[in-house]
Amino acid sequence: MAPVSPTNAVPLSRLMRPRDPDEPHRIATPLELFFDLVFVVAIASAAAQWHHGIAEGHLRDLIGFLMAFFAIWWAWMNYTWFASAYGCDDVVYRVLTFVIMTGSLMLAAGIPDLFDDGQSGLVVAGYAVMRLAMVAFWLRAAGADEAGRSTALRYAVGIAAVQLFWIWRLVVEDQAWRYGTFAIGIVLELLVPVVAERGRRTPHHPHHITERYALFTIIVLGEVILASVQAVQGALESGVTGDLLGVILGGLLVVYSLWWIYFKRDHLELFEGPLRHNLLAGYGHFAVFASVAATGAALAASVDLATHEAHASSRLVGLALAGAIAVYLTTLGVFHAVADGRAGSALSALVTAGSVVVAALLGPSIGVTALLIGLVLATAVAQHVWSTSTRDDVVASPG
Repeated sequence: MAPVSPTNAVPLSRLMRPRDPDEPHRIATPLELFFDLVFVVAIASAAAQWHHGIAEGHLRDLIGFLMAFFAIWWAWMNYTWFASAYGCDDVVYRVLTFVIMTGSLMLAAGIPDLFDDGQSGLVVAGYAVMRLAMVAFWLRAAGADEAGRSTALRYAVGIAAVQLFWIWRLVVEDQAWRYGTFAIGIVLELLVPVVAERGRRTPHHPHHITERYALFTIIVLGEVILASVQAVQGALESGVTGDLLGVILGGLLVVYSLWWIYFKRDHLELFEGPLRHNLLAGYGHFAVFASVAATGAALAASVDLATHEAHASSRLVGLALAGAIAVYLTTLGVFHAVADGRAGSALSALVTAGSVVVAALLGPSIGVTALLIGLVLATAVAQHVWSTSTRDDVVASPG
């Protein structure tokens, strides 16, 4: 008889007890990977709006991009850290995860309205769905984890209270006040973990968290790959021009270099350190993820410019690309400086960031600008490879 494949039996419900932070071989689950994939749809929607903003020279759209990206990233991050500490694979857990994913799709559908006037009922509704599902998660944890009950309840109450603020914000009609109250909402959201983690901290798994952030970085880099593919498609449709060829080559150098620069260091030291390091790495990755998505948007706008479909200047599009990359490099430089305890660890990142901006200022056309930026990043990667290989050779040499 042929062997019978084992069935993955999933219980309807089980106690949501804390996971062991030292659990060996802890890796991302298929559900977490599926979760990330759905959130990328929302990121793609925000990046597409910023892409069109750059191409048309509407720099005000950057505010809408940052607002939308914060809502996406914050919901993703909250779930990720919770799943690292309390993940239990039962039917209720999966359904609540699907609820959050559905909320992210609702949010993605409302992003164009958010860009128009800083307000969107659909975005707020989608965000409310995600956040109230997190309240349910924390209440489940409070019911099963006696030692961590106070922390879980502080999370549940804090998330619910801030969500009421977001719903109240729907009645704000003045546009300036909409942006001001959004800033207040961000501060309130960021304070919830700071307050909740006082006393007993949630038992997140440092290796698991590090992997989750690394995987999401790779997924967001897909936005940059998409822009490069669009450039190739543009070349096939309208013919290869010097500008388009520069965008293609520069875009490929950019995405490969961004990947290399992120993974040249292990960020585990920040995630297994004290709370202030966890918050720096956890919160700081907003700049990492947003800048990568913005890089993809700027490259897509570069393609539009190279194919004569954009109305912005080459200088503006080039600076949008360089600015996003500079934020990425600077943020990672700060991570390295904190991990090493030396401000000098950020020096090479700052020099590369400055060089990228200079390249954008000097480039006479978008094709040359994109290529120059790609070459600057590739040179930084080559310098890192050379310096580390030389250092390793010295360490390995006898005597």
